[in-house]
Amino acid sequence: MAAGFRWAGSIDGSEPIIRRFVVADTVVLSRGEIVNLESGEVDAGAAGDSAFLGPATEDVDNTDDGLSVSVITNPGAIYAVDDANVRVAGATLDLASGGLGVTGTSNADFKVWADSAADEPTLVVFNGNHAFGWA
Repeated sequence: MAAGFRWAGSIDGSEPIIRRFVVADTVVLSRGEIVNLESGEVDAGAAGDSAFLGPATEDVDNTDDGLSVSVITNPGAIYAVDDANVRVAGATLDLASGGLGVTGTSNADFKVWADSAADEPTLVVFNGNHAFGWA
């Protein structure tokens, strides 16, 4: 299984919109990790953030500063993420520690897009907390 969030489609049928953003100083990101926009730069997403962008499309080690990263930015994106739990459409989930998965909800970062079995990827959409829009 691949770690992290993967493009699975979009609510409006659009293709992935990929943009480059400056990475905040000392931040290290992994491909598939959800990022958050803060003061014009991206950093690692955390449960409860209010300006999620989407997953990084590449690994970046910005320990020495000055690097950028490509990110899928569609507000209505549907992402697949490995999750060993049965999920029901409409349920809410949080971004897991490390930004590469989902966990039980307290902040309701995501909504489950479709029912899934424990051996299937969970499909999720942002729950009103995307940096650029309606999702």
